[in-house]
Amino acid sequence: MSETVNVYEAKTHLSKLIERVEAGEEIVLARAGKPCARLVPLAPAPPRKRVGLLPGLEIGPEFFEPLPEDEIDAWEGCS
Repeated sequence: MSETVNVYEAKTHLSKLIERVEAGEEIVLARAGKPCARLVPLAPAPPRKRVGLLPGLEIGPEFFEPLPEDEIDAWEGCS
């Protein structure tokens, strides 16, 4: 369930609103009674995978993205 809060009130009580959002609530911000934004908790970041035995060496999901064409050409010796 979400609660609608006026932007002026949100500016005045932002810290308290953030605490409520962190607890799982959803807050809708309204300007002149019209909803204009929503405060929602962030989803947890995906876990990073550990590579090898070196501590601190981690890779994220971007590691598995396809390489750009110019980088593939450089690896293959095409200029």
